[in-house]
Amino acid sequence: MKKLLIVFLLLSTSLFAQDNEALFEQASQDYANGNYNNAIDKYEQILANGETSANLYYNLANAHYKLDHIAPSVYNYEKALLLDPNHKDAQNNLVFAQNMTLDAIETLPKGSLSKIVDGIISKLSYNGWAWLAVVASVILVVFFFLYYFSATTTKKRAFFTLFVVSTLVMISSVVFAYLQFDIQQKKKFAIVFAEESTVLSEPNPSSSNAFILHEGTKIKLLDEFNNFYKIELADGRQGWIKENDLKVL
Repeated sequence: MKKLLIVFLLLSTSLFAQDNEALFEQASQDYANGNYNNAIDKYEQILANGETSANLYYNLANAHYKLDHIAPSVYNYEKALLLDPNHKDAQNNLVFAQNMTLDAIETLPKGSLSKIVDGIISKLSYNGWAWLAVVASVILVVFFFLYYFSATTTKKRAFFTLFVVSTLVMISSVVFAYLQFDIQQKKKFAIVFAEESTVLSEPNPSSSNAFILHEGTKIKLLDEFNNFYKIELADGRQGWIKENDLKVL
């Protein structure tokens, strides 16, 4: 009975994957034919089926971009980059999508060291850094044994140097994996989906207006209360926005 159940689950999973693949091909054909709304519907259906990938979000963003849907295109490019930070096409197209937004927000300047560290950390996801740490740990063990069993001084020096380098790479990867994971857990972002949204000074509809945001703007989420999110912009401004006016990444 258990074997029959396992076979049924495997067959169901295989058929489900084939359906998603067929939908993806149909959506890509719709996109090529200029039927962007049909492509969007099919890409969304694949997401509803539980399938996610950087390329899926990237293609969905492209279809929205073709229809001048500012917020959905920015949102889906950002989703693609969350799954693959090095997706060059998503990075490039996100810039074009952001150019359609109305809000011009200057980023607070960072120190040179902070820029360098952030640039290195962003090269890989925390899973990528974790895998690099695992690979480096295996390599350092290999180099240690080669060093230990080497007969000549020259080889011992070479393998010991490689062992030290591998150890440093492993330690750095573990640290960067932890930092990247901490960033993704603590720093939650969202995209404004309302055409125009009033940011308030307090989580209260009767409080004073702080500033106005428009669709497509990326915001950092700090807190949540009474159907409002406390947000922070890249320039440091803070306020409260209705949760219905945004979509969390």
